[in-house]
Amino acid sequence: MKMRIVFLFLMISIGSSYSQETNDTIPYQLYKERVVLFSDLGFNSAPFSIKDNYNEGVKKLKFKHNLQLTMGLGIKYKWFGLRIGFGIPGNLRPDSRFGKSQLFNIGTSFSLKKTFWDAEWRYNEGFVIVNAKNWNDTLNDLRPHLFRPNTIAHSLSINGWYFRNDHFKMAAVFGKVGHYTKPEGTIYVKGTLNQFGINNKWDAITPEELIDTTQSKSFAQSINALDLGVVPGYAYVGRINNWQFSVFGGLGAVVQAKTYSFGTTTRGVLGLAPRIDLRLIAGYSKPDYFFWIVSDFDIKSIRFREMRYNQIYYQWKLVGGIRLKEKKKEKRLKD
Repeated sequence: MKMRIVFLFLMISIGSSYSQETNDTIPYQLYKERVVLFSDLGFNSAPFSIKDNYNEGVKKLKFKHNLQLTMGLGIKYKWFGLRIGFGIPGNLRPDSRFGKSQLFNIGTSFSLKKTFWDAEWRYNEGFVIVNAKNWNDTLNDLRPHLFRPNTIAHSLSINGWYFRNDHFKMAAVFGKVGHYTKPEGTIYVKGTLNQFGINNKWDAITPEELIDTTQSKSFAQSINALDLGVVPGYAYVGRINNWQFSVFGGLGAVVQAKTYSFGTTTRGVLGLAPRIDLRLIAGYSKPDYFFWIVSDFDIKSIRFREMRYNQIYYQWKLVGGIRLKEKKKEKRLKD
């Protein structure tokens, strides 16, 4: 409900700024003829929680993994683009409290006329159950979390956005090969296909002392879903001098086939689930250089009656780069 109120407020507050151009004025500047060199530094996170009626009076389990900084080096020129990313050794959280995690992300994106497409695979292995000391006597204040090294969260997402405004260009929104010169907004429709879930390899996701033996889902070793749906929303780009920010906000629904498995048994149902689209980008851009703070949130959920699984895949990234000047073409004088 809170997210719906926030989204409604966003739509009302920026809806008046929508501008569908009726002339040939272009509200953005692209530098496709210039070589763009850039680098980025950030991290990805995928915390999730499971609500259920567990033993010991526990109502909710919160899972977190350790964080690792990632760095990228890239180049763009005309149609060509390349980015090489790698993890920086070491974790942002203490290993003694959060253990070690394995992270893997790969994705691609491109624009086509009035649409924008992206696809991404995410894999996170190694989590802890936060503050498990409240019900596990073997833990204490120095080691408050329960290690779950075999817990895996995965997600494959394929998304396509259709923008009503011809002058809404993602290349100018992302700010590497260009930027906007004045505010612009548009209504959009996002189609989304997702396969995601969690599993604990050979053991139940729920710790043994919390398992309710009268509920089969309490023994679940994996929870998965395949869903397809549509998310309508609004996107806005603001420009103040050389500072630019963009906001995407959408709320829709998906048809979801969801299953949970234990041992050799798999049970599943078909249902509906809400889906939220949220993306924020802000920074500074001039013709020769730029820097941006980029965030992206992917919120997913699965529900089996009292049991509810909620996961947020999100990233924060600082992007900076330069746009090299074009080589002036020499004009040959005719005799």
